[in-house]
Amino acid sequence: MDINRRDFMQIAAAMGLFGFVGGNSLLAADNAKEKLSKMSFKDIMAIEPKGKATILHICDMHAHIKPLYWREPSTLISAPNLVGTPGFICGDTFEKFYGIEPNTLDQYFDTCLNFETLAKKFGKMGGISHMKTMIDHVKKERGEKNVLLLDSGDTWQGTAVALKTKGEAIVDAQNYLGVDVMVGHWEFTYGKERVKELIGMLKGEFISQNVIDDDPFSDNFEELVFPPYTIKEIGGAKIGIIGQSFPFTSTANPKKFTQGWSFGLRHETLQEYINELRNEKKVDAVVVLSHDGFSVDQELAKKVKGVDFILSGHTHDPSPKPIIVNDTVILIAGSHGKFISRLDLEIKNKKVVDYSFKLMPVASNLIPADKKGDELIAKWYKPYDKELQEVLGVTKGTLYKRDTFYSTFDALIGDAIQNEMKSDIVFTPGYRWGTSLLPGDKILKDNVYEMTAITYPEVYTFELKGAKIAKLLEDIADNVFNENPLYQQGGDMSRLTGASYSIKVGAKSGKRISDLMIGGKPIDLKKTYKVSSWGGNLQNAGENIEEKKIRAVYEVVSDYIRKQKEVDISLTSNVKILDYGCGCPKKGATC
Repeated sequence: MDINRRDFMQIAAAMGLFGFVGGNSLLAADNAKEKLSKMSFKDIMAIEPKGKATILHICDMHAHIKPLYWREPSTLISAPNLVGTPGFICGDTFEKFYGIEPNTLDQYFDTCLNFETLAKKFGKMGGISHMKTMIDHVKKERGEKNVLLLDSGDTWQGTAVALKTKGEAIVDAQNYLGVDVMVGHWEFTYGKERVKELIGMLKGEFISQNVIDDDPFSDNFEELVFPPYTIKEIGGAKIGIIGQSFPFTSTANPKKFTQGWSFGLRHETLQEYINELRNEKKVDAVVVLSHDGFSVDQELAKKVKGVDFILSGHTHDPSPKPIIVNDTVILIAGSHGKFISRLDLEIKNKKVVDYSFKLMPVASNLIPADKKGDELIAKWYKPYDKELQEVLGVTKGTLYKRDTFYSTFDALIGDAIQNEMKSDIVFTPGYRWGTSLLPGDKILKDNVYEMTAITYPEVYTFELKGAKIAKLLEDIADNVFNENPLYQQGGDMSRLTGASYSIKVGAKSGKRISDLMIGGKPIDLKKTYKVSSWGGNLQNAGENIEEKKIRAVYEVVSDYIRKQKEVDISLTSNVKILDYGCGCPKKGATC
C-alpha cells in the first residue's frame, strides 16, 4: 500500500491536488465612511516620482476582466521556519508587518479583516476598464515611451469567457491594457499549439529562460522554447528583462499539455543571462519577470547576483512594501486584477541609484471606467450571457476561496460532487484562484465557472484503500509544508469532503496527520473507499468506476445549487491545527 514519491507525484498531479494554484496606507482615519467620501482617484495614484523610467506590474489576474469581490486568506499556514515571513502572513499579522490601518481601503484590499463590512463600503475590485484608466494616467504623467507594463502570468485562465474562447478574449484584454512582456503558468493548460497561437495574437512579448524543448525527435531538442529575455529602452535607460515561467508546470498540471517541454528553476542559466545582459548588452538594470512564487523568489535572490528587481507572481500575495534580499528588491502585486504596482527608477552611470514603489489598489468605485474597456467586456461576454447570467441560487454566508485547509466555496464544490457521486470522500484541489460572494448574493453560473474553469474539468470516481488515502494525504502535506520553499510546488492543501483530520504542521514528513476520519469514523486502512475528485485524469490514481457519470465539475456544481436554491456553508473547518504554524494569535486554533 506504500506510495513512493514518483507514484505520489503522478497521482497528485493527475488528481489536480496541487493548487496553482498597497502602497502606503491611504488616508488612514477612524471612520471608514468618512474616509470613503474623502477618497479620490488622485489619492490612489499619488506617489513621489523618481527618475524618468516607470515599470507597471500585474500578476495572477486569472482572466478576471470584470470587477469582483476577492477575500484574502485568514490562514497562510507554513513550516515553522517560515512563520511570519513575507508570503506566509495574513490578517492581523499582515497589518502589523506592513503598518496597515484598520477600516481603510488597504485593510480591505490586503486582508480578510472586516471583509463583509468593508466590501459594502468600498465595493468591487479590479476590472480592465478601471485598470486602463490608471495605466493611461501614469503614461500621461510620465510619457508613454517611458512606461512598461509587465505581466507575471496566470492571466489567460480562470473564467468562463477565457475557457470558452480558449484564451483569446483575455489576450485581447492584455492588448487593450498594453501589456509589453509576460511569462506563464496556467497559460500552458491550453496546450502547446494553442499557446503558440495566443502568443501570435499578443502584441507584447512572451519570454522564459527556463522552458526547454526536451523532445528527442524535435528539430529544436535542448533549445529554448521562448526567448529568454528582452531589452527595453524607457526613460533613457536600457532595461534587461529575463522571464521565469512556473518551474513546476509539468507536474502541477497534466503533462499532456506540455509534453516535450521541460520546466525548472534553472538558476544557473538565469545567472548566465544576467551576466550576458550586464557584460555584453550593457544594460542599466536587470529585472526578472517571474512566476516562481513570492517565497521561492526570495530564495532565488540568494542564489543569483546582479538582479536589481524581481517582479514576482503565482502565490497571489499583495506586498505593499518591497522585500529586499541581498541586493535584490522583490515586488509582487496580488491577484485577480486587484492591484497595479508602480516602480519608478532613477538611473545614473549604468546603475539604479534610487526608486519609488507603490502598490495601487484598483478600487472600481473610485476609478472611472474607460468606455472602450466596457465595450471589450460586453463584446466577449455577449455570446455567453444567457448561460452565464443564470441565477442558480443564493448564498446565506460568504463564499470565498483562499485559506490553507478549508474554504466555503471549495466545501460547496465538495458537497455537490459527493451528493451526485455518493462518494465516501471527495478531494478538491487547493487552487488559489476564484472569486468571493457576499451573504445574500445571487450565485450565477458565471460564479461557478470562476471557481472551476479549467481545460480538464472532469469529475472522476474510483476506489482506494484507506492506507493509500492516508499516505497520499501525508505526501500532499509534505509538499505544501516543506521547510524549503523550493520544494513547495504551490497551492493550498487539498480540501476534503466527507473526512476530517488533525495536523501538526511542524512534524516530520509522514507524521503530520492524525485522527483521520471518514464518514465520522476512524479510517480503516484495509477498507476500500469510494473516492471522487476533479482537476485531472484520475486513471493514474485508480480505475474510474462511474464511466457513464463523467461530467464537468462546473455542471455538477451548478445542478446542485439549482436543487438547493439557498446554500448555507459552515465557516468551521474540518481540519484541526495542532501546532502554531500560521501566525494566528490563537495557538492551536483553526483561525
